[in-house]
Amino acid sequence: MTDQTIAADIVSADNDKRQPALAADYAALGEKLARDNSDIEAITQKVSEFFVAVPSWGVGTGGTRFARFPGFGEPRHIFDKLDDCAVIQQLTRTTPTVSLHIPWDKADPKELKAKADALGLRFDAMNSNTFSDQADQAHSYKFGSLSHVDAGTRQQAVEHNIECIEIGSALGSKALTVWVGDGSNFPGQSSFTRSFERYLDSMRTVYKALPDDWRLFSEHKMYEPAFYSTIVQDWGTNYLIAQTLGDKAFCLVDLGHHAPNTNIEMIVARLIQFGKLGGFHFNDSKYGDDDLDAGSIDPYRLFLVFNELVDAEHRGVKGFHPAHMIDQSHNVTDPIESLMSSANEIRRAYAQALLVDRAALEGFQDGNDALMASETLKRAYRTDVEPILAEARRRAGGAIDPVAAYRASGYRKSVAAQRPAVKGGSGGII
Repeated sequence: MTDQTIAADIVSADNDKRQPALAADYAALGEKLARDNSDIEAITQKVSEFFVAVPSWGVGTGGTRFARFPGFGEPRHIFDKLDDCAVIQQLTRTTPTVSLHIPWDKADPKELKAKADALGLRFDAMNSNTFSDQADQAHSYKFGSLSHVDAGTRQQAVEHNIECIEIGSALGSKALTVWVGDGSNFPGQSSFTRSFERYLDSMRTVYKALPDDWRLFSEHKMYEPAFYSTIVQDWGTNYLIAQTLGDKAFCLVDLGHHAPNTNIEMIVARLIQFGKLGGFHFNDSKYGDDDLDAGSIDPYRLFLVFNELVDAEHRGVKGFHPAHMIDQSHNVTDPIESLMSSANEIRRAYAQALLVDRAALEGFQDGNDALMASETLKRAYRTDVEPILAEARRRAGGAIDPVAAYRASGYRKSVAAQRPAVKGGSGGII
């Protein structure tokens, strides 16, 4: 029995109001799908088995390079964050794991494990931080970390990543995600070649510290905080890193870390084809690395990414088990609401991709029928799968309408009374 952050009767009362309409909508959708030779129960089962991790930092109010405006009832520490993550899981039944960021979430692993167990949560990939300085560190990361010209600074960054592995091992995590802000702001500031060699040498040391059953995810980002060059700037460099390090090294794809109009779904297909797709950080973007809610700007792109994932699943690609995590900054919304909504949009894209007629699509592709190939994808995308998503939540004990149940619970107001308000704004994200 796990702790219920929101009273079960609140969820039940809200579900009771919505159940008749859901039953009718689910039956109607089932009839429609049956005409297309799709089994709604089979799809609902697969959707109910698809999960995405929430980031511990995501339940706090985000910000921009210019300012951060505090929200009400913000978590004070990792244990408050876990309470908020438990609300998301309780209502959506989609997010049973939490991804921690060290040193932001550093605490006694035994206490962390006990708290997570009580809430029915587990821990996903660990995230290291060598892109900002901590009060007690000896060397600054102003001019880089794993690629820094100074050996002492590189060693400090390596030791921090190894510490993340050790903490994660005590918590049951099985992966380490490494993202660095290393790069340059001026032409000639650093050697592209030598800095990348130093990065690879540092990562080799981190890689050697991985337990046998762990994976290492390297994450690429086109720009920011370095604006002229970035050490791991695109998926090609990311692939070279994973290939160089070994079988336990994989590429992590953040949907916001690409130039506008980049064909991200094709990148996903390439990484699947060559066995180096490690997983995702789901979000959305309009101009750059905006970290907006998943599916809020380009839901069709999210669907196309899942089309490649489901295709790989359908073909039974060997060793295919990508990690899925949300990575967003919530500046003007309640972070819990945004994360619940995003988790639902991610499952929506998965459900729609399951509806694609794979045989028909392949036939149109082989016959060079561009229009009908496109229409085959659009037919699946245009299908309203919300009854499937809601029914999967209901059967798992979640809320038919998570945001409505959350608001009815008064959770935000309750924790705001317990957690001291943060006064004033500040610069910098998170």
